[in-house]
Amino acid sequence: MTEYVIRFLVGGAVVSAFAMLGDLLRPKSFAGLFGAAPSVALATLGIAVYQHGAGYAALQAQAMIAGAIALAIYSVVVCQLLVRAKLRAVMATLLSLVVWLVAAFGLLMFAGGQT
Repeated sequence: MTEYVIRFLVGGAVVSAFAMLGDLLRPKSFAGLFGAAPSVALATLGIAVYQHGAGYAALQAQAMIAGAIALAIYSVVVCQLLVRAKLRAVMATLLSLVVWLVAAFGLLMFAGGQT
C-alpha cells in the first residue's frame, strides 16, 4: 500500500512541476506535452531505482526510449497514410500499429533486448 502512496505523491509532484514548466513556455500547446509522459516516466524511473536498483531502471529507460522512437515513426506513417494514401483514420491507425510494433520490438532487440 505504501508503494501506491509514494507513487501518487512523487508522480503528482513531478506532474505539477512539468505542468508549471509547460505553462511558462510558448506556445501553450506544449503544456500538455510536458504535463503527461515525461513526468510519469521520471516518477516511474525514480521508483524503479529505489526498489530495484540502477540496472533495472536503465533497462526500463531503454524500453521507454524505444517506445518513444517507435511512436514517432508510427506518427509519421499515420500522417503519410492519411495525406498521401487518403486512407480513413481508423484504417491508417490500424495499419500503422504493425509499424509501431515492428519498430518498438526491433529497437529493443537492437539495443540488447530485455532480460
